[in-house]
Amino acid sequence: MRTVVITGSASGIGRATAQVLRERGDRVIGVDLHDADVEVDLATAAGRADLVDQVRELSGGTIDAVVANAGLALPVPLTVSVNYFGAVATLEGLRPLLLGSSSPRASLTSSMATLMPHDADLVDLALAGDEPGALARAGVLAESEQRDQIYASTKVALTRWMRRHAATADWAGAGIPLNAIGPGIVTTPMTAEMIATAEAREHLLTLVPMPLHGIMGPEVPAALHAWLVGETNTHVCGQIVFVDGGSDVVLRGEEGW
Repeated sequence: MRTVVITGSASGIGRATAQVLRERGDRVIGVDLHDADVEVDLATAAGRADLVDQVRELSGGTIDAVVANAGLALPVPLTVSVNYFGAVATLEGLRPLLLGSSSPRASLTSSMATLMPHDADLVDLALAGDEPGALARAGVLAESEQRDQIYASTKVALTRWMRRHAATADWAGAGIPLNAIGPGIVTTPMTAEMIATAEAREHLLTLVPMPLHGIMGPEVPAALHAWLVGETNTHVCGQIVFVDGGSDVVLRGEEGW
């Protein structure tokens, strides 16, 4: 039986991923603010440290996979603390516990929002590990017409962090595939207001085109997470795998190829 840690496990993609993994026989250690095995606040340094301590105790010191999924989509500085610094702390803090596994894996939830406009200064501050500076920059954005760039910036920064580290000695060198998923619009509590009416859904789909089957349920990205942290994934390394109904190909076309 494999032991998998999932943050943001109480709802949305995290909850669906936990269900998929339990159905295939894995043990899940869920992490969230409530209704979880480990109840911590990943927006705080104390919560991030407590996460590691509690997972170590519950797992006996060894885990097989991490799904760093917890996140917010609010145009406020708190989103930076959870989406970037909380996710990085989760992966870095739990990486030592993966070393005892014969098939360690790690996956994180990014977004197709990485294709959207973002704030370069916020991204750079996050990647430099300057949380106070990043929060201050997000505070400025929150009071401007660029407030919606906060979320995209956190996902751009997180994906760049993943790309920078996936092939290093700590990850690939230790036999740990580190990857990300890039979902399009998913029906979760986080998106409930954005897709509450037919008009709202139609407007959102003009920004996030999803020609293949449209808006998806959380079980769709959950299945991708489940494969990325499964034993059959031996060589996918440092990739953001878009599960977006075609948003990436519509917005970028052949760019990069």
